[in-house]
Amino acid sequence: MTQAPARTDILDLARDQVLRRGVGFDRDRTLEVLRLPDSRLEELLGVAHEVRMAWCGPEVEVEGIVSLKTGGCPEDCHFCSQSGLFASPVRAARLDIPSLVEAAKQTAKTGATEFCIVAAVRGPDERLMAQVAAGVEAIRNEVDIQVACSLGMLTQDQVDQLAAMGVHRYNHNLETARSYFPNVVTTHTWEERFDTLRMVREAGMEVCCGGILGMGESLEQRAEFAADLASVEPDEVPLNFLDPRPGTPFADREVLPATEALKVVAAFRLALPRTILRFAGGREITLGDLGAKQGMLGGINAVIVGNYLTTLGRRAETDLDLLVDLQMPIKALGESI
Repeated sequence: MTQAPARTDILDLARDQVLRRGVGFDRDRTLEVLRLPDSRLEELLGVAHEVRMAWCGPEVEVEGIVSLKTGGCPEDCHFCSQSGLFASPVRAARLDIPSLVEAAKQTAKTGATEFCIVAAVRGPDERLMAQVAAGVEAIRNEVDIQVACSLGMLTQDQVDQLAAMGVHRYNHNLETARSYFPNVVTTHTWEERFDTLRMVREAGMEVCCGGILGMGESLEQRAEFAADLASVEPDEVPLNFLDPRPGTPFADREVLPATEALKVVAAFRLALPRTILRFAGGREITLGDLGAKQGMLGGINAVIVGNYLTTLGRRAETDLDLLVDLQMPIKALGESI
């Protein structure tokens, strides 16, 4: 009887396909990575780090974010305490332009090269677009930093306006796999989010698109999500981990175990070898200090420093000290991968 050929080990395949040739894993291969036993986590992170260094280099992009309009959102994203539909402690508030500029200045002092203006809305109205235009102009006049925006779903006219303002990058997360999205949001569709991303890309702005892991999705859906993101061809993928917020439908969800979170980091690097992969919300409670270091040595090449929109992050100095310790320079303004 002829013996079947031995199955190629998934990490050997990663070294050949992703590390040597820069070709990202598809959904099935990504799922194999996510299914690796914990005993191979260190090896997996090592391969992912090699991929990051080979295709992205040692530089780390640092970003700060601030909320121009907080709370009172009409959508029902089940993870979000800014929804006006849930009994969460977040209340609606707006930031004035001088405060926005000051936040950009403080962000720039950390060495960050990107500053993102965020608003909790389904999509921007005329008033918000006018505020954003004034804020972008004021920041560009006083601060040497790239300006990004995250304002929900856009029309073509709004996309064109943002591009004309000089907005460098637009963030709009798909949040989760297409098949799991109805379990997370019911007031709009995955396709509506995808359409905004398509228009942003066609307008010449960089695309920032990621999501949140640990919302109850299966391993199969995590692999599907990585493939969904690859189809968008994003310049940046922020990886958030669910930080259960009081008053939201996901308030009682358990925090993702650190080993699972690190496998996600490595798997997404192998699926997206040339993409900026950013540590974002929830990493503090999911990974802690040691896990943050493991993630930086497991495929991550960008971080949000300071606080997030409604939750506290690590001190900016803590992350910057970690980059010094790891000998990872902060990416210079205006450079691109």
